[in-house]
Amino acid sequence: MIPTHRKPTHPGEILLYEFLEPLKMTQVSLAKKMGVPIQRVNTLIAGRRGITAETALLLSEVLETTPELWMNLQATYDLYEARRYLHKAA
Repeated sequence: MIPTHRKPTHPGEILLYEFLEPLKMTQVSLAKKMGVPIQRVNTLIAGRRGITAETALLLSEVLETTPELWMNLQATYDLYEARRYLHKAA
């Protein structure tokens, strides 16, 4: 169920506070382990980029999670934003 009383947390924020900080892993280190440019990780954490299926797979490998975790976080966030946009347009 999509929360309607508050905006869902962006997946990048969850990545930072629930994974990188507890693991004491830097964005640079994560990017290297994923084999992607640091900008990709940085813009994700800053909330300017969403999680793609490819990013979900790479994060799941490095952080020992499932890709579904990341895709579900992104879908929840995207649905909330779409609902908010549609209600403003109405």
